[in-house]
Amino acid sequence: MVGGWVSYFAAAAVRRKDKWTAAELSLGGVADVEDVADRLRDVDPDADLSLLFVESDDSYLVIMRLDEGEDLRVFGSDSIFAAESRLGALLLGDIEAPALEIDDAIEPTTEPVEEEPAPRAVEPDVDPVGDADLLADLGIGSAALLHLCANEGMLPSDVTAEVTQGLGCGDEIEELREA
Repeated sequence: MVGGWVSYFAAAAVRRKDKWTAAELSLGGVADVEDVADRLRDVDPDADLSLLFVESDDSYLVIMRLDEGEDLRVFGSDSIFAAESRLGALLLGDIEAPALEIDDAIEPTTEPVEEEPAPRAVEPDVDPVGDADLLADLGIGSAALLHLCANEGMLPSDVTAEVTQGLGCGDEIEELREA
């Protein structure tokens, strides 16, 4: 059974003519992923690009993308989010195809083998879903995104910070956190 609502932070980053703006979104009262997309569109109906970062319970991250208000694309850091909460089911429930396999996307290290194996730097238990390439044309390819999500000790807020800094809207998102 899918659980109830969990604590979350939802931040929209919208770009119009190479200028980013950000706004926090409330997801209360949304019925489905299209309602969430509508709220993202409402941040700036004329935006060239709209991104939504939803962080939940220091465990899960969902990134949504709209280009000129159309063609919704969704990526989730772990499929279990859909099974553990209503919010996760709402955001990820319609995704049928998994993201790239995490082990295939993360390059093996070329460090010499020690006598005792070193602990893995990535979390093998994550099962990302959706479109891992949704930020590729912005300079953050699927391998980089999957690697960030799989790094042990990286919280969703850390992943959001890394991604938004790379996109050039990190300061705007950070201001929302501090408000």
